[in-house]
Amino acid sequence: MLRGRRKVQIETERLTLRPPSHSDFRPWTGLRDDSRDFLTPWEPTWASDHLTRRSFTNRVYWAQRSISGGTALPLFLIRREDQILLGAITLDNIRRGPSLSGTLGYWIGERYARQGYMREAIEAVVHHAFHRMDLSRIEAACLPENTPSRRLLESCGFKYEGVAQSYLQINGRWRTHVLYAALRLDRRGRTDAGIS
Repeated sequence: MLRGRRKVQIETERLTLRPPSHSDFRPWTGLRDDSRDFLTPWEPTWASDHLTRRSFTNRVYWAQRSISGGTALPLFLIRREDQILLGAITLDNIRRGPSLSGTLGYWIGERYARQGYMREAIEAVVHHAFHRMDLSRIEAACLPENTPSRRLLESCGFKYEGVAQSYLQINGRWRTHVLYAALRLDRRGRTDAGIS
């Protein structure tokens, strides 16, 4: 269980996944600004203060509170060889009780896309969620036309579950999303029918 744990760090082959810190402000703003045209078609509309220090400070405090309270796991992707910030991944809306689930969201800077970094991060976070946090289900959603994201989720073991009409406001419009999920004990497609 995550509650009460303030230090969360996940290591992969090439990455360190860790919560954002105040010192990440300049790398984060630079990466987001450089990747603006690449990211905005897939994200909620950026607030006018999106790239300000104050907004980033609020983001860091939210991350600390969320990790401490066990409601979210927001992590930055840091390339270990040169300590460069590549993007972020968040396991949000963590639900306990009978649900034991969370929702995955992610983004990567344009210059680091399609190099396997996000796949590495997703696989590590899903493993952490299932085996360290004892979650049972990880959900993710993306726009139907976001083929790279759909392929990424499928390559990480997520399975298509359906469509949600007007699911999120993306780039200023309510947009329909396709829904995916990964299950810790995945029995989809299997049946006990005919077994005596």
